[in-house]
Amino acid sequence: MKIYTVCGMGFGTSLMVKMTIDDILAQKGVKADVEAIDMGSAKGSTADLFVTSNDMRGSFPDVEQPIIYLDSMTDKKEIEEKITSFLDD
Repeated sequence: MKIYTVCGMGFGTSLMVKMTIDDILAQKGVKADVEAIDMGSAKGSTADLFVTSNDMRGSFPDVEQPIIYLDSMTDKKEIEEKITSFLDD
């Protein structure tokens, strides 16, 4: 499984979300390649899931894969709930 965490510059908040997702997946025993990227790199990229801020909703590139929009990129509980929901589908 390939997961991209996306923010404007590709480091900072997307890197924090990546580390949180890595921890969540490890606890659940799920193997995935999680990478933090910038918004420009998301365009044309293929992944099983994109995770980004709700603030990016209007400007996020058109992708065919699922996107999780987070209200808070630092809320571990929200991230865990949304990642778990995605994995359970």
